[in-house]
Amino acid sequence: MEKLKTALHFGADAVYFAGKNYGLRAYGTNFDEFSIKEAMNIIHSAGKKGYVTLNVYARHNDFDGLYDYVKSLVDAKVDAVLISDLGIFSFVHQNFPNLPIHISTQANTTNSEAAKMWHKLGAERVVLARELTIEEIKNITKENPELEIEAFVHGAMCISYSGRCLLSNYLTGRDSNHGECVQACRWKYSVIEENRPDDKLDLTEDTRGTYIFNSKDLRLIEYLDKIYEAGVFSFKIEGRMKSPYYVATVVNAYRRAIDYMLSCEKEKKKYEVPKDLLDELNKASHRKYTSGFMFNDNNATQNYESAIQEQDSKFMAIVQKTENGKILVEQRNKFKIGDTLEILSPNNLFRKTLKIDNMEDEKGNTIQEAKAVQQKIWIKTDLPFEVGDILRM
Repeated sequence: MEKLKTALHFGADAVYFAGKNYGLRAYGTNFDEFSIKEAMNIIHSAGKKGYVTLNVYARHNDFDGLYDYVKSLVDAKVDAVLISDLGIFSFVHQNFPNLPIHISTQANTTNSEAAKMWHKLGAERVVLARELTIEEIKNITKENPELEIEAFVHGAMCISYSGRCLLSNYLTGRDSNHGECVQACRWKYSVIEENRPDDKLDLTEDTRGTYIFNSKDLRLIEYLDKIYEAGVFSFKIEGRMKSPYYVATVVNAYRRAIDYMLSCEKEKKKYEVPKDLLDELNKASHRKYTSGFMFNDNNATQNYESAIQEQDSKFMAIVQKTENGKILVEQRNKFKIGDTLEILSPNNLFRKTLKIDNMEDEKGNTIQEAKAVQQKIWIKTDLPFEVGDILRM
């Protein structure tokens, strides 16, 4: 719920999330039926849309209880469901014909004929496979003018075809296609020659080993104008298993970039992403970046050096309440009197700073350091903070 609210606060037009069943993030803190209703009320109150994932590849037993679950989603007024499996698609479309269906990237839609068939069957939107080039996307949108096309622009990539991975299941018994992926592609691997089973051979010349399955992270903020011109209806950011700080940083950067891109189009100027927004994306946890397959240069997508993520800033606190002349924040990392923190906000406070001159706990006691886990702290300031704004270092 915190990440959902964060995405809305920082400028997302829609959010996608999972219930306790049928989604591909089984180890996320997913929503029960009550919290789905609560989430949709929050989303619709903000004038935004909410989509719930039903994108597992189903086995026979998965259909037990599916009708009641989808009925609860309809009652919660979800705006659409994301589906990969043709059987689940057929079941939902027959039993709930008025519920919009989006085709998940997991369905591996890579050509205009497949997109056309999904639309003919009743899909409102197709989320394309990540393996496509900009020219292939243009062909799909051109051949499907009445179908909404969505494409990923940022986030973690999978070395398996649009996430259709068997490696996790084979090595650990956790089924990626049922939402239980252990991200085995991020592990360190060596080669063993048959006649020398005790002699592991590194595939690189250094001593760190190699990460032959480990993809770089996708970043397409520089190319939003080209993707938009290709006919893409919706830009998608991966991040349901990431932190609220990641969601805030990335959504804020893309919101500002999209708005700037649209202003460039209106003023007939060339879109060049502002450098400060590129810098922003380095402040969120990430692996090395790539443009993926978008320009047919996919030989640069693998990160052979390390699976370790990096970031250029630290999440210190989130604003939970504002009053005249002060804010109540919830601490996430230690900070103290005298520290200067940078502000992450969707408003004009973005990238301004706040020097911590005073702090009080909830009982009004003066404190010198915020060091208790998720401690609530009052800070005096005249800056126009909003609930959900973030302080970072």
